[in-house]
Amino acid sequence: MRFSKWHALGNSYLLVERADLETPLAPDVVTRACDPHVGVGSDGLLEVAAVEGAEAEIVIWNPDGSQAELSGNGARIAALWLARRAAVAFVRIRAGGRRLPARIDDDRVEIDLGEVDVGRPETLDVDGERLEFTPVSVGNPHAVIRREPTREDLLRLGPLVERHERFPGRTNVQLVRVDGPHDLSVLVWERGAGETQASGSSAVAAAAAAIVHGWCDGPVRVRLPGGTLGVDLRERRAILEGPAEEICRGELLLASP
Repeated sequence: MRFSKWHALGNSYLLVERADLETPLAPDVVTRACDPHVGVGSDGLLEVAAVEGAEAEIVIWNPDGSQAELSGNGARIAALWLARRAAVAFVRIRAGGRRLPARIDDDRVEIDLGEVDVGRPETLDVDGERLEFTPVSVGNPHAVIRREPTREDLLRLGPLVERHERFPGRTNVQLVRVDGPHDLSVLVWERGAGETQASGSSAVAAAAAAIVHGWCDGPVRVRLPGGTLGVDLRERRAILEGPAEEICRGELLLASP
């Protein structure tokens, strides 16, 4: 399987083209490819299902073999890949039923992720404490928790909230600290992936919750362990901006272990 490996602030993805595959991708193949010990190692896999000029459709795989409706960083990586392939500055990515226009400037990608739905605060009983969170949909589900973002709490609460009965399809989880009128610090637990250095859709979810509930004004700088992403809401549509980079290219041999 031929692939290229990319990252967006340390959030890494393998990118493969369906047209190059001898057999359709399956969850066990994705899991092995994303495993750092028996595969290449990554936070997910982007399968380019179709390309038509400056527009491409992608399928987003989590490293556990499940599929995600959307990935902000994955969509930005796919947009940069397509822009370089088509030698254009404006492209469109289709993912999870959404059409995502993107503008590329060197290695920086600004992408319109579409409408964001920010719900009313709710509470969950988790690990002996009551957590308040804001449910947010960016095409995929998020639980935004405003509290000091410590790694200890992320590793403890992330998997419990992800699989809480409130979320029958599981959820992404963000621990958020407000640092100023335009600044957030965020730690992310991704559904199907766990702790990640950065997440585009999580940055959007955190920023959208902050703007709607008055914690911040837009645009918002979202600081993650891997770096900073810019997020703004324009008529409830999320604009995400940040860098992406190709790491390497290669071929993965998929013989049985």
